[in-house]
This record gives sequence, structure tokens and C-alpha cells, in this order.
Amino acid sequence: MSNVFEHFTQHHQETKPFLIAPTGEPIATYGDLHRSTAQYLSALISLGLQPGDRVAVQVEKSAEVLFLYFACLRGGFIYLALNTAYQREEIRYFLADAEPALFVADPKKAEETRSVGAAKVLTLDAKGQGSLRDLADQSELTNHVEPVTADDTAVILYTSGTTGLPKGAMITHGNIISNTETLCEAWDWRSDDVMLHALPIFHVHGLFIGTHLAVLKGSSILFLPQFDPETVLQQLPSATVFMGVPTYYTRLLNAGISAEQARGMRLFTSGSAPLLPQTFAAFEEVTEHVIVERYGMTETGMNTSNPVYGQRKPGTVGPALKDVSYRIVDGNGASLPQGEPGQLQVKGPNVFKGYWRKEAQTQAAFTADGYFDTGDVAQTDADGYVSIVGREKDLIITGGLNVYPKEIETLIDRFEGVLESAVIGVPHPDFGEAVTAVIVGNGQSEIDPAHLIQSLKDTIANFKVPKRAIIVDQLPRNTMGKVQKNVLRDDYRDLYRS
Repeated sequence: MSNVFEHFTQHHQETKPFLIAPTGEPIATYGDLHRSTAQYLSALISLGLQPGDRVAVQVEKSAEVLFLYFACLRGGFIYLALNTAYQREEIRYFLADAEPALFVADPKKAEETRSVGAAKVLTLDAKGQGSLRDLADQSELTNHVEPVTADDTAVILYTSGTTGLPKGAMITHGNIISNTETLCEAWDWRSDDVMLHALPIFHVHGLFIGTHLAVLKGSSILFLPQFDPETVLQQLPSATVFMGVPTYYTRLLNAGISAEQARGMRLFTSGSAPLLPQTFAAFEEVTEHVIVERYGMTETGMNTSNPVYGQRKPGTVGPALKDVSYRIVDGNGASLPQGEPGQLQVKGPNVFKGYWRKEAQTQAAFTADGYFDTGDVAQTDADGYVSIVGREKDLIITGGLNVYPKEIETLIDRFEGVLESAVIGVPHPDFGEAVTAVIVGNGQSEIDPAHLIQSLKDTIANFKVPKRAIIVDQLPRNTMGKVQKNVLRDDYRDLYRS
């Protein structure tokens, strides 16, 4: 049974709540999930889509988006999730690269999406209304589930590239099934768990981890449109599991989370960015719960996790999950001893099959014996617990979202008066890291940092825009002329400390 939809839904109870609103009212039952995916699948087929076609989706979080997602899995279409913050030029690139047969957009962005090359556009808004919903409502139910292999691509998720050009990671039906089953076992997921879902659903954390585990076990999801600390605190007594990025936990602490509010919780997990040890300790002190920190990537799903039953070590992401192996090597590929940092490589059924239409980059990402080079620098202790201590590349993780500096630097360097720039991640108490630009002027015209930042906001997703732009006389370089970003990170490490 290789189709994710068929695998996940074989034991569902039709009347059990699938999604629950913050008011406590059911949004949808598992029976509704089956009926709605059948209607959406009929609608997609009526549009002429064939198995393997891409369906690009850039809309706000709603129940209807999940119905569409599972309908794509069910029909063998490839779901292409796009961050709602992506702007016009970013969308133009995705359209050219993925060539989706259908683009589902917010009604307010439909015309703009057509103007940058989308041939077929339907809409869904934040309330789940739009032309695609109308078409689904008019469509007949179908019992069809497309037969696929475990190696067939189910989802493409774009990751930013160091060249500034994002790469589409092809996640297979087998990848999703394997990682979901592994995490359900590792985290002792139960049919009576209630997942408090405040994550976005355009990346692995919210779409896969935050949704798949509940669907596989037929448990209920308290479905919030977005993360709001006060709303989360109100809903905690009705939930048993909460997943967040480190920013969520710092904001919950600032909002005054209490042990009483968290009394019925079984599991808190954190990922998408490193959790500071002080946040880990403060949360335990206040709530009497120890956060389970884990480590994953777009390309791999989850690789490691601190145990639910066993020691959860602050500053680590735990040992490898079942069927996942890792190794830490030097620049020549030789294994390093315990405690010595090096390149982290992983292997397992969770690891993606490659980058969409980028064979050379796919080959470069894997070793000859099939290990994927994560690009992270890690070390391990005597118990096999992994600590992520740095990154080979200059990836910035801000609020759980990935930003590669090269893309931002390329845009900044085009501004009048700019000679060169370096974009770095600087420690931030809320976002984990803040995107920060250090800029050298060419002496020909004055640079207005506020104007530059505002101009970038009109061009790229807001989470990529530098929070500060600093004008300097020169950038630090080594003897080979390479900009020393480590020096810049050290120089500005206290920039956002209050």
C-alpha cells in the first residue's frame, strides 16, 4: 500500500473529529475528510490533470487546503506548497521551474499570479472559499485512489539555494509513510491525542509532522489559523500535544504560560531551528514539562529526536530515529571520533530522492554510498545524542524559516550607492536569528537603510528582509580575499540584546 492517502486513512472512524475550531466546534470529521478529498479529486480530474502533474498552492491556512492536499496525494498529483509570503518574482521562478498544471492562489493574488506565467489559476481564501471550492462542491464523489510506487514523488518543497536559486526537494510517498510511522512510534502517538496545530502548512513542520501523525492515528487536531500566544494558552487545556519552533516557546514564556495550563499536556516538541538551552530550562521550570527537541530538514523529514521515555538533553537533538543512520565526517569524508565536530550526513528511508530537474545538484548532495550531506556541522556524545553546532553554509534560520544570504545580497548589491554587502544571522531573543545586512557604500551616493529595507519588503518575503542594515567602510576578509562572516557575526552578536 504505497499511496500515502490510502495508507493513512484505512482505520479512520467516520464520526470522529478530524479538525476542531478554537471554539470547540468540529470543523470536519474524518468522514468529511474522505468525502471532501473525493470531491476535490473529481474536480482536479475534471480540469484535465494527470498523475504526476504539479499542483502549486499559495493560500492561507484552512481546512480546505488540507482537503486539497490529501486529494492530490490520493490522485497521484504532486503537491507544491509555497510560502504565502513569496512575492511576484519568486512565484515567477517557481512557475518556470516546476511548470504546475494548476496554481491555487488567494483571490486577491489571482491576477498577479496569471501575469507572471500561471496558465490555469483557481482560488481559495482564508475561509476556504473560492473558485476551486465551488468546483469541488459541484463535483461527484469518487472512490479512486491512484496506484503509485513508494518512489513516486508526492510533494515538492522548495529550499533556498546558496546561489539564490531555490531547489525543489522531491519527497516521495515512501518517504512520508516511513517517517510518519517512525515518529508515531518514537513519540508514542495515540488515537486519543489532541494536536494543538498553530504552525503554517506550507513546509515540513506544519504540513507533514504537525498533520500526518494525527491523520495516521485518526486523532483530532485543534486547528488554529496561526500562532498567537494568548490563543495557544487558552487552548492548551484541551490538547495533549503541541509542536512549535523556538520562537513560539519564547513567546509563550513571555505571555506567562503556567504549569496549570500545561497540566494535561503529554508532549511538547521543538524544531526547525536550535532551541537555546536557557529556553529549554526556563520552560521546564515554569511548566514542569521538558521539551522534546528533534532535528530534521526539508530533504529528510525527521532524522533524530530526544526520547519521550528517557533523558532529554538540552542543547542536543537526540539520537537517530529508527531506520535512520548518521555519521560525522571531516572534509575528506573520514569518520570523526566522538565529540569532534564535523559534517553531518544521514541515510534512511526518510531521505528524499533528489532535487527537481537538478541532477547535478542531486548527485553533489549524496555520497557514493548513499548518505545525504546535510550541510550542518554536528558532534555526538557517548550516548549517541547529536548536537548541531554550526552550519557549513551560511544558512540563517529565523523564526523557524530558512534564509540563504546570497539571495538577499544579490538584491542589495543592485541598489544605488552599494558597493557590496554581507548578510548574516545574528542572535535574536524572539526569532532565534535575525537577518542582518552589513553594507559597504561606493561613495557615489548616500544609502538610506530604512528605504533599502522597505524596498526589499516590496520584492521578497518579509521573513527574508533584514531587520537591520548597517553601513560600514569595509568588510573583514581573510588572506584569500573571502569575506569573514564569522567575524561579522561575532562583531554584531549583541546587536539585538535589550
